[in-house]
Amino acid sequence: MNLPSENRPEQRSVLVVGVYISAQTNNIEHIVGQFALSHNWKVAQKWAVIGDEANAPSVKNVTRLRLEKGLPKFVILNRLLADEALDNYDFILLSDDDISLPPDFLDTYLDLVVKYDFALAQPARTHRSYIDHHFVAQMPGLIARKTRFVEIGPLLSLRRDIFSTLLPFDESSPMGWGYDFVWPCLMSRKGVSIGIIDATPVEHSMRKPVMNYSYDETNRAMAVFLSQHQHLTRGEAFTILESFGRCPVEEHIQGV
Repeated sequence: MNLPSENRPEQRSVLVVGVYISAQTNNIEHIVGQFALSHNWKVAQKWAVIGDEANAPSVKNVTRLRLEKGLPKFVILNRLLADEALDNYDFILLSDDDISLPPDFLDTYLDLVVKYDFALAQPARTHRSYIDHHFVAQMPGLIARKTRFVEIGPLLSLRRDIFSTLLPFDESSPMGWGYDFVWPCLMSRKGVSIGIIDATPVEHSMRKPVMNYSYDETNRAMAVFLSQHQHLTRGEAFTILESFGRCPVEEHIQGV
């Protein structure tokens, strides 16, 4: 695990990047505020806005890019990350603007990510959320799962030792569709683990998915992207390799 400052928590650092849409219902003030409450991590935030900047000073202070019109999500994230000295950060978190975070989210989540040695990870989703892949819904009784799948949103974390593998994001699939079936192969070759943290579920119920872009166009881009990269099938991806919080199991999730 590549956390050289692990024994000096005051030096551990995380960069949060994301996009908020000012003209649509969002939860950006809550999200920015929750990330800023960390006691264990030095947190930097860097957000892009589509439309007008938020009125809240706390959000204005971390808005670094303003766009009149929307661009695909991972194109914007690449712009936000392009001029950053990424070696200064132990983790990068990618966040959407329409989630609700539980109290003490960042400290609890990253402590568990470090404990279970996940280079790539996500929090589970609450059962009230919009869910595309039921595999990522919170599993009662579990703290975390070592898996072969981490979804591209609405929130995920990347550890420093995989920055060079995943960044910049491949803009041939600019909304990120398909990344989550290719990334496990890259992580396997690198010899690192990925997983889901069930103890810190996030709510993703504010806006319906695929509101702001074309499903058909994005799906076509994913098909081309997957044809050009080694990737897992859904059956291969939706697999729990090890569970934490009850007796360890190896389990395939069916019907997802």
